[in-house]
Amino acid sequence: MAVLADVLIEDARWSDSGLEASAEGAARATMARLNIAEAEISLLACSDARIADLNADFRGKPQPTNVLSWPSEERGAEADGAMPNLQIGPDVEIGDIALAYETCHREAAEAGRAPADHITHLIVHGVLHLMGFDHERDADAALMEGIEVDILAGLGIADPYRVE
Repeated sequence: MAVLADVLIEDARWSDSGLEASAEGAARATMARLNIAEAEISLLACSDARIADLNADFRGKPQPTNVLSWPSEERGAEADGAMPNLQIGPDVEIGDIALAYETCHREAAEAGRAPADHITHLIVHGVLHLMGFDHERDADAALMEGIEVDILAGLGIADPYRVE
């Protein structure tokens, strides 16, 4: 399986986080779960300020968020709860993801999770968005979350949606 996660560290606080290995592992596990043999993903590791600018530019929401994704093409399913179009053309680049340092680490602390586990979850989540999965409609959210939980379990990470 050839999955490449090209990581650009824009905020130095990400430098010692092991993000490159986490990104590659999360991307490989996601693509394996979707039966996709080859894909390229770009990941921007940035600050809350940078992601707020990106969120404002691309979504009209001028505030930080944990993860943003930009798929290379629309793959989403029309019917609520249906699988997206998982076909990748000859250009195996499926899109770009950005993670915000402060938000990711704050959320992990608030949830009592290891930052590495939360970041891996967000990468899986972002890759699924690149492949056309979404959580705007109820059945779509159930499908996406179920696949996330399955992938994370395979990586030894607890269900992030389970409330104790």
